[in-house]
Amino acid sequence: MPLSAWESFYVIVGSSGAALTGLQFVVMTLIAADDQRQSRRAEVGAFGTPTIVHFCAALLVSAIFSAPWPAISSAALALAACGGAGVVYVAFVIRRATRTVYKPVLEDWIWHSVLPLIAYALLLLASLLLVRDPGPWLFVIGATALLLLFIGIHNAWDTVTYLAVERPREEDTPKKRS
Repeated sequence: MPLSAWESFYVIVGSSGAALTGLQFVVMTLIAADDQRQSRRAEVGAFGTPTIVHFCAALLVSAIFSAPWPAISSAALALAACGGAGVVYVAFVIRRATRTVYKPVLEDWIWHSVLPLIAYALLLLASLLLVRDPGPWLFVIGATALLLLFIGIHNAWDTVTYLAVERPREEDTPKKRS
């Protein structure tokens, strides 16, 4: 099976996905510890939880390609399920994002909706074509796993910088007394 050549790559991607998932828990703890702002469930569901899902998807792709499958078709089936589930999940994320108090800007739509949708659709497509011609589709799947990591890194950083910039602004704004 042609997956043995990818072993080191997926060890790195999987380890990164797992480590970054842990760091996202730190980010979520910072959000929860913010006494100045009410935690908004819709915002976390639209912008926080998907970051964890993308990191875990990269980890799952790595685990699937590291497992001792009897045939590549079995791995392809598992990846197709991940890609299909990811496409459906992004549709839910888009719906959640439209119902938040925070109104996403173009960059938010690109990084939280468009790029994840592309990544999961590519994962689905590549997994369906993997059995026919593994060579190029193994590279597409590898690129997709990296894209999911980069999406997660960007989105986690975006959350932290938003908190660092917006929280001080809100604290500097005088509050009305009743």
